[in-house]
Amino acid sequence: MSRLNARFAGIVLVALAVGLTTPPAAAQTQAEAFRAFIESLWSDAQARGISRATFEAATRGLEPDLGLPNLVIPGRVEPAARGQAEFTRAPAEYMSEGTLTRLRNQGRKLAAEHKGTLARIERDYGVPAEIILAIWGRETAFGGYKLPHNAVRVLATQAWLGRRKDMFREEFLLALKMIEEGHARASEMRSSWAGAMGLTQFLPSDFYKHAVDFDGDGKLNIFTSVPDSLAGAAKQLVDKGWQRERRWGFEVRLPTTADCTTAVPDVTMPVREWISKGFAPASGAPSPAELAEDASLFLPAGPYGPAFLTLKNFYVLKAYNFADLYALFVGHLADRIGADARFVRAWDPIVQPSSDELEAMQRQLAERGLYRDRIDGKAGARTRLALGAYQKANGLTVDCWPSAAALDHMRRSARN
Repeated sequence: MSRLNARFAGIVLVALAVGLTTPPAAAQTQAEAFRAFIESLWSDAQARGISRATFEAATRGLEPDLGLPNLVIPGRVEPAARGQAEFTRAPAEYMSEGTLTRLRNQGRKLAAEHKGTLARIERDYGVPAEIILAIWGRETAFGGYKLPHNAVRVLATQAWLGRRKDMFREEFLLALKMIEEGHARASEMRSSWAGAMGLTQFLPSDFYKHAVDFDGDGKLNIFTSVPDSLAGAAKQLVDKGWQRERRWGFEVRLPTTADCTTAVPDVTMPVREWISKGFAPASGAPSPAELAEDASLFLPAGPYGPAFLTLKNFYVLKAYNFADLYALFVGHLADRIGADARFVRAWDPIVQPSSDELEAMQRQLAERGLYRDRIDGKAGARTRLALGAYQKANGLTVDCWPSAAALDHMRRSARN
């Protein structure tokens, strides 16, 4: 927005004052403001080697998609719903037994079908075949999930009104570069609501950092080439720090002395030390190398579900898609594909608070000096840690799980 020409400034201000339901004149003004924003990106596109012909062809008739999540639209009373399942579903729902079983069965068939490719990937990158298959399964159901959005439209909209405008502005320009260089036609660039594309969900910046021509046809094809897509996913993991011959983590049984406020990435100790404190592996024994590796405790549902010791590779998986539940899903699905591992401890039925409730709780905790991270409406480790500290300070049951009852207690105590 800051680079708009002065002659468009009045248009933009008027357009941003209107909501989603607008009369024809206001809608026209909004369309003009979006068009002005797109045009303001031309000089940067040109600097990246994008021709005027490509720019015009990709953006001709382009309209914003105001139904996307994570937009900031003046005039809208409620923010768009956060669309990422990792943050809107309860852990038991996200880790659905039916979904895991279906993907495990399909993953095993594909492991046999692509045995040679997967063996080469494991040899070249050191990432197990099961991990790569699990990413493919989680991202697009092994290509069965048809991505619903036009990537150019998504990235342009997020660059204009998204919560992370600068990031999406760059992704939009790189998407145009992909078109310019012939990696894909605009019509082929189907994506998620956040602009991730292909079988293993690459943003344009991921494409330029990690794409691989693994089938040897001279092209970087993340859309239909299984070898290119799976090798690209493996390269991305390696580039983010994947450690060969190491697991992502494993399930443990909690001792009666377990403290949920220690279940944060910052609290680490060697696996052997966790075990000495009563955190017993639920099945199997860690290797000698793993016993010496630092791990952190992960309680995705507090005391109401399975517990895990997470190793460094867990956080590499999380870097692929920045969500704890995503990393757990991929790691556990890989274990199921490889050895049919199951959760030992069942998931209890618990309610996932709404994003609004979580934001309200984060604000309450921040006002008390217990929470110093982003107000984002997500029940991340730091939110749960702050809640546990609040529960301890107020003589409540310490479970570190956000609930309506905990929020009501905070509100009542704030009024007293």
